[in-house]
Order: sequence, then C-alpha cells, then structure tokens
Amino acid sequence: MTDLPRYAIYFAAGSDSPLSRFGAELLGYDAYTGNELPFPREALEVAPDWRDLSADPRKYGFHATLKAPMALASGKTEAGLMEACATFAGKTRPHPVIRPVVDAISGFIAVIPAEPVDTLQELAADCVRDFDLFRPALTAEDRARRKPEKLSERQRDYLDRWGYPYVMEEFRFHMTLTGRLDAERRGPILEMLRARFATLRIETLEIDRIALFRQDDARARFRIIGEWGLARVDFSASSRD
Repeated sequence: MTDLPRYAIYFAAGSDSPLSRFGAELLGYDAYTGNELPFPREALEVAPDWRDLSADPRKYGFHATLKAPMALASGKTEAGLMEACATFAGKTRPHPVIRPVVDAISGFIAVIPAEPVDTLQELAADCVRDFDLFRPALTAEDRARRKPEKLSERQRDYLDRWGYPYVMEEFRFHMTLTGRLDAERRGPILEMLRARFATLRIETLEIDRIALFRQDDARARFRIIGEWGLARVDFSASSRD
C-alpha cells in the first residue's frame, strides 16, 4: 500500500441527500465534510460494537465504487484527473435509475439495486475504461494483496487488465454499510438497517453524478474533493425530430 495519495471515482448521492445522511450517520463519518458523526441509537442497541462493525466502510465514506482506488500514474496530476472527471460527466448518456434496497452481499450489508440495470453496468464499465490511463501498472505486491488464488479466472483476468477484479460483468453496485458479518449476527442488523432505510421512503435512486474521492495516505480516510453531475440524453428532443 502506497503512502502517495490515492483517488477513486465513486457515486455519492449528494451532500444534501437523505441517502447520504443515512449512510454517513451509520458509518459515523461524512466524506463531504470530513466530520465524524455520532452513531444512531438503533445501531448501538442492536450492536454495541457498531464502531468495529462499520470500521472498514468508514475509511472510504458512503459510496458506490465506479473506478476503484488508485494512485496516479507517472506524469498524471490531480488537476488532470479532475478535468477528466468533468469531461466524462459532460458526455450525454441515459441516467441509470435503480430501486434501492438494503440487503446482504458477500457477507456484508449494503444498499444495492433490487434488480439489474443495464445502463448502470454500462456507466461503471465506461468509468473503468475512461479513467484507466490515470492508473499505474499493477505491482506484484498489489496483485498479491487481492489474493488472486481465490478469484475466478475472469476476475484474475480483469485484475491483470484493469487493476481490479470486480469490473465489467463482475461489477455489482453497492453502497456499503457494514464490514463482513457472521451469519448469526447478520439477521438483527439487517432488520434494523432495513427499518431505518424504510423511513427515507426512497422508491427510486437516479445515478446522476460522479464524485472524486481522495485519500491522502494509507492511514487517512477518503474525502470528496469534487463532484460532477452527469449530462443527460434528451429523449424528448429526439422524439420531436
């Protein structure tokens, strides 16, 4: 793990979004402001060790990964990456819309789409491809850290090609709320999180922006340093032609 800054292209719902507040309160950290937050009473009641259970996602802030964390390749700069984010966001595209639910995924709990959305997969794949020139070559140390022996053949291929195994067909949109949980603990925590999420009354979630997160060094938390709304395809204009 390098001590150089790392950057990631994530989806975050917006600083004034109820979903962002929901995630930040549960993680005890707001990636928009860099502030620590008190944990909700319900979380501490169901899990007195909630601080430990949420430690892993807290480091990254509440988000969904589009381009995984990376140091910058030689000759690339933060300013250049921000310019690339603006260019990417300016390309017109349909905005993915998901029906968000709280569920378990690979042993942890997250906000995920209730069903697959093709435009979301396409957006994530575009992020992986378009920002890959900013990523340095995968080192042997970083490859070993991903435990390639536990990955599928396709995931290993993606790790070697893109520096991260969970891209393209392996991508699964998720906004993480906990670390990995033992099966016996998962039920009560999932019930609490679903009840808390239900109070938001979020029927659909539009993936309408990208955010650039920066981690100053290996010990630091990620923080949002830029956010760009995605340009939208104007279907009404084409229908009038």
